[in-house]
Amino acid sequence: MQVSVETTSTIERVLTISVPAARIEEKVSAEVAKTAKTVRIDGFRKGKVPVSVVKKRYGQGIRLEAVEQIMRDAYVEAVQKEDLQPAGMPSIEPKKMEEGADLEFVAKVEVYPTIELSDLTKVSAERVLSEVTDADLDTMLETLRKQNSEWNPVEREAADGDQVVIDFVGYLGDEAFEGGAAEGHKLVLGSGTMIPGFEDGILGAKAGEEKTISVTFPEDYQAENLKGQEASFKITVTEVAEQVLPELDDAFVEKFGLAEGTLDALRAEVRKNMERELNQAVKGKLKTGLFDSLVELNPIEVPQTVVDQEIDVLRKQAAQQFGGEGFDASQLPGELFQEEASKRAKLGLLISEVVKVNDIKVEDDRVRAFLEDMAQAYQEPQQVIDFYLKNKEQLSQVQSAVLEEQVVDKLLESAQVTEVTLGYEDAIKPNAPATAEVEEGEEA
Repeated sequence: MQVSVETTSTIERVLTISVPAARIEEKVSAEVAKTAKTVRIDGFRKGKVPVSVVKKRYGQGIRLEAVEQIMRDAYVEAVQKEDLQPAGMPSIEPKKMEEGADLEFVAKVEVYPTIELSDLTKVSAERVLSEVTDADLDTMLETLRKQNSEWNPVEREAADGDQVVIDFVGYLGDEAFEGGAAEGHKLVLGSGTMIPGFEDGILGAKAGEEKTISVTFPEDYQAENLKGQEASFKITVTEVAEQVLPELDDAFVEKFGLAEGTLDALRAEVRKNMERELNQAVKGKLKTGLFDSLVELNPIEVPQTVVDQEIDVLRKQAAQQFGGEGFDASQLPGELFQEEASKRAKLGLLISEVVKVNDIKVEDDRVRAFLEDMAQAYQEPQQVIDFYLKNKEQLSQVQSAVLEEQVVDKLLESAQVTEVTLGYEDAIKPNAPATAEVEEGEEA
């Protein structure tokens, strides 16, 4: 067998493979003989059909199947011989298939890129410094009160922060438009959930009052036919209610099922959860910064096959998040995820290279610590730990996360890290802007 390899790009190889005719004929003869033992043909007993008869009747089909199998086998042999790392299945095109002649075919395949990591001392990131203050805790408790509040109907005019129950119909000119009507709709005034001007138009209304308001849809509104359009809404207010927050007393604490039903115990539990969330957010920002820098410093071309795998993952995640059960993820166009999938694919290859170059192995004690920390967010932590330890697929995901943490540690050994101080709310936001003071160039 002869093989020649053409490098058409950093991630594509074209193999021209030639297989001797004798190998083809040997394979065909073996398959004909095998078929003769099992085929049924009128006038012959099973297993007694002459090879010449089988060859005459089935020879062409047997030859095609034999050639296809030989091409697959020869491709695998060629890849191993040339020490290639295919990223996906090849496209195979026969060039010469004449009986009695050598078989020649071309296999085009994407391969993983050869990666030479840049100087890791050039990797840079920001480390966020933050803490949960008493004021942050008070704000969170106030949020919990609002989440457990009640709405009591009132006979006064609707004010900012009140909840109104409304029926409404929207019109473009004199025509009601599709999707512009609702009955019994609950709306908190000042929430900003409706288009600009809608909520303001209800302020001052009482239960039983009818109003007609004029608004203009934003230019970036999702419905194409409504962008920038002036519309009117006929609104009937059926109820005005004010928010009543529960007192921070024992009855309120009981809602959270704490063994020690005191306000101090609730504050301690809420603070612990906030600190866990803050810690995860800060670690996540540092990791994201390091990985973004790693990708930027190591521009590589990625096989589309690998990108497509990431697109499938992102498509399924989006379907689960927005579509619910029964939603066909394939309906979402791959173009929506191309950019993010390409970045994830590059990062995955670079992380693998860091792992390989530094011979990083997953540490069992860190896997256990990761599970124990994660399980603290559940009522029965040990059950969560046992579930992961007994489930290979779930445990593999945890091991991958731990391996990423170990890569982060390796990068931090030489990375340029600056410290940024942020308040709790900014620190837990995704990609919070670094607007606070920065301490210059601390080497990690």
